[in-house]
Amino acid sequence: MALPQLNNATYELELPSSGEVVKFRPFLVKEQKILMMAQESEDVKQVETAFANIIKACTFDKVDAYKLPLFDIEYIFLKLRSKSVGEEVEIMVPIPDTEEIVPVKVNLDKVDVLQNEDHTNEIALTDDIKLIMTYPTLKDMHRFDGEGETEATFDLIKSCIYEIHDGDEIHHKTDISNKELGDFIDSMSTDNLESIGVFFSTMPSLTHMIKVKNPKTKKNVEVELTGLQSFFG
Repeated sequence: MALPQLNNATYELELPSSGEVVKFRPFLVKEQKILMMAQESEDVKQVETAFANIIKACTFDKVDAYKLPLFDIEYIFLKLRSKSVGEEVEIMVPIPDTEEIVPVKVNLDKVDVLQNEDHTNEIALTDDIKLIMTYPTLKDMHRFDGEGETEATFDLIKSCIYEIHDGDEIHHKTDISNKELGDFIDSMSTDNLESIGVFFSTMPSLTHMIKVKNPKTKKNVEVELTGLQSFFG
């Protein structure tokens, strides 16, 4: 006699980057095992692959995790975790300006992607030259593992430059060699580099403000949680 089939609920979410509505289901035990094994391996590439495969399966093959901004992927995974394991998670939060760390419960359904009103993906380098930027993706997740921070930072910049506009002339990334792009970045001024830094620091991100009590002073302080790692480690 065949065993009964278990039916799973279906939910909807809205991608922060585009507003597109995506249907999803909670992840199953088999998928949770894949994620747990990847985390235990401490192999960032394995965790990246697990993320991509789980998101693809749970969105009925509609989402390619490698084609979306990383903040979309983090948001999707947050919603998957919320509907699969539970909306509430307990995390350890450091108290600012102290060495104290306290446990805090966070409702994942209240966590959202913060959109900065002043953010833009167009960066003017001169009156005639500007960059069109794209956002980091899942493949950039492990960029800072295994190489120096400076090298990783400049590799990330190269990865996120989509087009270079020179007046009416447009240079698409696919038509630019890695060396040419590296030389172009090396020729920038420090002000240009600072403008690129503003792009990264103001881009959308999972953000949630919480109040925690300092166990020594008994005063409440606000702590900003940013990025998926703040909620799951």
